[in-house]
Amino acid sequence: MSMKVLLYLEAEDFLSHSGIGRALQHQQRMLDLMGVDWTRDPDDDYDLLHLNTYGPSSWKMLRRAKKAGKKVIFHGHSTKEDFQNSFIGSNLLAPFFKMYLMHFYKAADLVITPTPYSARLIRGYGVKCPILPISNGIDLAKYVQSDAKESVFREHFNIKPDEKVVITAALYFKRKGIDEFVKVAEKMPNVRFIWFGYQNLWTIPGWVRRIVKKNHTANVEFPGYIKGDVFEGAMTAADAFFFPSREETEGIVVLEALASHQKTIVRDIPVYDGWLDARAASFGKTVDDFVDEIQEVLEGKVDKTAAGYEVAESRDIETIAEKLVAAYRKVLEL
Repeated sequence: MSMKVLLYLEAEDFLSHSGIGRALQHQQRMLDLMGVDWTRDPDDDYDLLHLNTYGPSSWKMLRRAKKAGKKVIFHGHSTKEDFQNSFIGSNLLAPFFKMYLMHFYKAADLVITPTPYSARLIRGYGVKCPILPISNGIDLAKYVQSDAKESVFREHFNIKPDEKVVITAALYFKRKGIDEFVKVAEKMPNVRFIWFGYQNLWTIPGWVRRIVKKNHTANVEFPGYIKGDVFEGAMTAADAFFFPSREETEGIVVLEALASHQKTIVRDIPVYDGWLDARAASFGKTVDDFVDEIQEVLEGKVDKTAAGYEVAESRDIETIAEKLVAAYRKVLEL
């Protein structure tokens, strides 16, 4: 069955540095791998609409597609739970955001969401259409160790041979654990902590803004959004990847760390149930837990990278591409 898919991402400039932006790049790559035609132009002819965002233009696209008799897949990147503890006013708006999301979810022919955990959340909203957990996938080839990339990373940050470096990558949100990231760093003054990522400072609460600007110890760095060789070199050259996020629908950066054979420390939260466990990553719940887990990694007492890479392999973009296209074909047959 031949088909053409319209991949739609509203507010792409705003979301390009986020997990949703990377998920869209993965979708394009997957369709290319499977030889499926796709377009980003809403005025092109297409058979199926794959929506990645929930703004007014996305709703307009959904209604237009339905009116034309097209099938619609909505990608459940977002939940009420991961909207909370993010932007200014997000907790106050979260119940309304949930109601708003439900309009999209209920109007779709299929909801794709990255994990069984996020599928359970969305099902709990009362959504009746099929909900299918499919990982965002990871391009393993992009995270193969490279001496050249590692050198670029070390030069960019002037890292000395004997320095220990812990990295993460996220927006400046409480949900991402930025408060505990700096508290852990405070307890480990001889280790450099680098937070890759950026968020407009005027969209986040003042106390988070102050953490980024001044309320952190000298061993914490916020260099902003950096991609390419510097970031990919960091993922393999750093001594640990520490991701204290409190809520995710998957966590693409965790997959990137695992694909990089990086020693990974995460918060013990439900999203990892069923696919990431203590054989492949280190888990903690408190600042002291994280300090202990990171210290064990830095001292060479813990190395779970082989099992971690196996998790990334199970979500390799070629494997996920087959699942994604199978879902498209099933929807078109409805």
